[in-house]
Amino acid sequence: MSSPALNEKSFLTSRNEALATDGVMTVKGTVNKTLILLLLAVLGASITWKYVFNTDGMGMASGLMWVGLIGGLIFALIAIFNPRNARWAAPLYAVFEGLCLGAISALYEVQTAGIVLQAVIITFSVLFLMLFLYRTGTIKVTDKLRNGIIIATGAVAIFYIVSLISSFFTPALMNFLYANTALSIGISVLIAGIAAFSFLLDFDFI
Repeated sequence: MSSPALNEKSFLTSRNEALATDGVMTVKGTVNKTLILLLLAVLGASITWKYVFNTDGMGMASGLMWVGLIGGLIFALIAIFNPRNARWAAPLYAVFEGLCLGAISALYEVQTAGIVLQAVIITFSVLFLMLFLYRTGTIKVTDKLRNGIIIATGAVAIFYIVSLISSFFTPALMNFLYANTALSIGISVLIAGIAAFSFLLDFDFI
């Protein structure tokens, strides 16, 4: 689903005050701030990444992961419900989110060397591909497409919630999701495709 911070209500709530004090939003300013947030997230990720690859720091990395998860959630909610606070909440969110993602990424890297680099390359490739398709008009965001993406995203969320609940009672029931089979790979590709199309909602809103 598109970013919850990008919605008409949040923008209209702070629009007049922002115009009076900050001027207008520009593409250049948006890009610059996005890069700054990305660098802050990388900084946070590098901290937990270092701890994971330090044999004495696995416990510390796990602790930082939870700190990042909880802290990121708190600052994300602050920015979503009061967009005017995003100027200071967004940088803090980026750092905390980096702490969480750095630990998770490093743990996956320990299990499968090279997987993190592949994931990063694929993620940015999909982002730029969807932006290209949107900018060239190859894909147009219609009401039907928008509703389809939202419904598909909701269906995926329900699917994972059900699988999580069922794992408490019959752990083996959802093993096919994580097995190296054509079915599990197909499900992953389908979900990744839905996630890729969610970029279009943000592009269209902006």
